[in-house]
Amino acid sequence: MSKPLSTSEIKKYNLTLWKVLIGGIVLFSLFIIAIGFGVFGTLPSFRDIEHPKSNQATEILSEDGRPIGNYFVQNRSNVTYPEISPNVINALISTEDTRFMDHSGIDFKRTFTIFFYNIIGKRQGGSTITQQLALNLFSEEGRQKNFFKRLMQKFQEWVIAVKLERNYTKEEIITMYLNTVDFGNQAYGIKSAARVYFNTSPDKLTITQAATLVGLQKGITRYSPTRNPERSLSRRNTVMSLMVKAEKLTEAQYEEEKAKPLGLIFNGATVNDGIAPYFRAVLKSDIKRIFTERSILKADGTPYDLDRDGLRIITTINYDMQVYAEEAQKEYMKTLQAQFAKSWKGRNPFKGNEKLLVQGMKRSDRYKALQLEGKSEEEIERDFNTPTEMTIFTWKGDIDTVMKPIDSVKYYKMLLRNSMMAMDPQTGFVKAWVGGINYEHFKYDQVKMGTRQVGSTAKPFTYAVAIENGYSPCYTVPNEPVTIEIPGSPAWTPRSSGNLPGSITLQTALAFSQNYIAAFLMKAVGPTAVATLAKKMGITSDVPDYPSIALGVFDASVYDMVGAYGVFANKGVWTEPTYITRIEDKNGVVLYSKSPQVKVVMNEEVAYVMTRMLQGVIKNGTGSRLSYRYGIRTPVGGKTGTTQNNSDGWFMAITPQLVAGVWTGCEDRAF
Repeated sequence: MSKPLSTSEIKKYNLTLWKVLIGGIVLFSLFIIAIGFGVFGTLPSFRDIEHPKSNQATEILSEDGRPIGNYFVQNRSNVTYPEISPNVINALISTEDTRFMDHSGIDFKRTFTIFFYNIIGKRQGGSTITQQLALNLFSEEGRQKNFFKRLMQKFQEWVIAVKLERNYTKEEIITMYLNTVDFGNQAYGIKSAARVYFNTSPDKLTITQAATLVGLQKGITRYSPTRNPERSLSRRNTVMSLMVKAEKLTEAQYEEEKAKPLGLIFNGATVNDGIAPYFRAVLKSDIKRIFTERSILKADGTPYDLDRDGLRIITTINYDMQVYAEEAQKEYMKTLQAQFAKSWKGRNPFKGNEKLLVQGMKRSDRYKALQLEGKSEEEIERDFNTPTEMTIFTWKGDIDTVMKPIDSVKYYKMLLRNSMMAMDPQTGFVKAWVGGINYEHFKYDQVKMGTRQVGSTAKPFTYAVAIENGYSPCYTVPNEPVTIEIPGSPAWTPRSSGNLPGSITLQTALAFSQNYIAAFLMKAVGPTAVATLAKKMGITSDVPDYPSIALGVFDASVYDMVGAYGVFANKGVWTEPTYITRIEDKNGVVLYSKSPQVKVVMNEEVAYVMTRMLQGVIKNGTGSRLSYRYGIRTPVGGKTGTTQNNSDGWFMAITPQLVAGVWTGCEDRAF
């Protein structure tokens, strides 16, 4: 038997044990202090703690504050504590950190319990909500996989968590946590998650919805309600049982809520989600230009990032009008496309237009990618003539098919494009903007960026100059060919179809878009005066000083044409088309506001006469279909316009409250 320890040996043993224990505590304290000073890696500064950074989506809002869409790297929009449902707070604390309201960033009791469980092989997480917030805010690499790196990261979280607790209230910490956490499916933060999964706002989340979202924090893929609904449901019920344990739910409530389905209303988030995608693309480009030109910078002197800095852009878009415009396009373009295809039936549209196919092929992403791979022209041509799996756009939805890439070029060349804009002529505020038929497939904006020949929609410019020079709507002119001599160039004698016989009034001539009368007026007033007026009315593209502009032989954008027609509706005053009201930073500070430019470009009496003449187009002329087919009885003025071979179709409409312009045509003018 071993000899019992003497009293002196026991004292010596206890002294050694205490030395080791105290020394360990001192060393551990020095270790934590060293971490606090950044010896083992940079920690956030006081300024970083005071102003933590997170990628926050920029919100684009309609005139009445409804969301149009977002710009984002991470689809995140922040909320304040009062905007969060108590159900979310209760579910989160019950599940993630039951002593959240009592600790100062580190729950030592829980930490030692979790440490013991991990030693015996029962792995559990032990981070408080504050520690998780520290990881979300200040760890670019996320949770470390390596044990030793993770251990060091955990100690750093402790230091940061204590600093966060010193600088923020519990309500602020839990709000920051819910604003930074990833809920999967491009939903960052509770506001985005509520919208993506349940199409609601954070303050309206029910018990089951809140439990579902909190349950995602155990694993956004494993417990995803879209990918694994059964696991998600089970996890949701586990969260609610923890709420019962934490006395945030009664047993009766739990049994009632547990019986409910997930109730998912999924709205997966992408950058292109929302209405008015073409408008948002142009808007983004314009804001970048404005911020650069005006040197609008953040407090630290760096430029704003629209995808990360959480700005609020209040636009002039009317949400309902925009939705109606997009729905109308989808409905009527199906019919127009069918009519267009029927008009070409039995004919080869590319006969004599082979260059268009080559041009279309070389503009395609496929051609550019093959070039980057070092393929020869022969190899590229062979690729374009090889049947390939692809997804193509149709008005019935995207279709997965197999076809030769060259045939897809032909298909898209014969696909009608369309754009539309509506504006309040008095304020200049743009109310609706449809820049193309499908932003996913065709990203080029045809409202402001694209220009096409305007055809007969330009005739009112010539008529306005004539009225200003004393002509009356009742003035009668023989409807016969007119020749205009041009010094140094061949004489110009325009052709005309659908002519009314005899002499007709200017009112009738405009109503039925008679070319001879437009040429007569051009000869009387001269092209310089007409081109000058068009420029004053906001046409920014080239309007040549040439007689043919009477028939619209020049290109302009829908954006400019709507602005120009606004002059007629606004008593001769041109108001700059405007679509930004103001831009705020994430704290509500106004960075930029816009007031449209205004200038008088036409006598009020001339504008009034022109408005009445344009109303005649709708009442009796080429636009009368608007009245008899669609039953519009309110006074509307308008003008139709087609170009040679009907390659471009235009319609402009005006009322005192709204001006709209629509263009339809193919990608190429040859069709």
